Amino acid sequence: MSKFVVAAVQAGSKLFDTDATLSLFASKLSEAAKTGADLVVFPEAFIGGYPKGIDFGVRVGMRSPAGREQFRQYIDGAIERHSPQMDEIRSLVKEAQVNVVLGIIEREGGTLYCSSATIGRDGDILAWHRKLMPTAMEKVIWGQGDGSTIEVAKSDMGVLSMAICWENYMPLLRSHLYSQGTQVHCVPTVDDRDVWLPTLQMIALEGRCFVVSACQFMTVGDVSADWFEPIQGTKPDTVLIRGGSCIISPMGEVLAAPVFNKEAIVSAGIDMDELKRAKFDLDVSGHYSRPDVFKLSVDTRPQK
Repeated sequence: MSKFVVAAVQAGSKLFDTDATLSLFASKLSEAAKTGADLVVFPEAFIGGYPKGIDFGVRVGMRSPAGREQFRQYIDGAIERHSPQMDEIRSLVKEAQVNVVLGIIEREGGTLYCSSATIGRDGDILAWHRKLMPTAMEKVIWGQGDGSTIEVAKSDMGVLSMAICWENYMPLLRSHLYSQGTQVHCVPTVDDRDVWLPTLQMIALEGRCFVVSACQFMTVGDVSADWFEPIQGTKPDTVLIRGGSCIISPMGEVLAAPVFNKEAIVSAGIDMDELKRAKFDLDVSGHYSRPDVFKLSVDTRPQK
């Protein structure tokens, strides 16, 4: 079988309310499964939330008591890889009988990681990735992943890779994923800029792979904390993350155009045979590479 349906869920976390977000995950997963999807990609930090617009009381050389309490609430909303919440997620995926890529704020000890889990139709975890490089202020709240979690996932529909948000601007990471034979590149993100679409088109063209990008659509009304005062404003309908989820073909064609300023599930049919046609003239890990000139060294050992 070479033809499948892929989908991206565009919705906002219930920030600081993980139980409510898990309920939303169950609802959106069921809705996406009813479209006939074989793969459903959820946004970055969907479980645990992306606190866009606040600073946790951080200034250079200073942290505030209020900011520490805000972080306490944020860390309480994160989940551990081996936890009842993760068991619930895996059970929901097994019930839906779809492959899922899900953005998660993962807690290990006193450190948070922006992670992404690839879960197979049977509920098994096929790959677990921690974001290698948090961007800008993200460094305040998240730790760095290591090279042990940059493996692809072997699913029943092909090879799935994942890179979270601006990790997609890391050329050597992309090269490593391409070298593992990625066929569908999954991008959990909160990047809602207009230039995100051409970024993904370039990656699809470069890797000769399908790209599925899922971005949150989140408003202030999605946040239950009464102290939450993001720089964008405090009205419930104020948009914090405007979406832009989309799907791209291996030749850079837009199969599902970005959707902005509303919840959505974007989907498209894909034909894996298109990968072979696309690599006729470009295979950056094969006939278009120059291993006599360039060598990529990747340390995949766990780092503690």
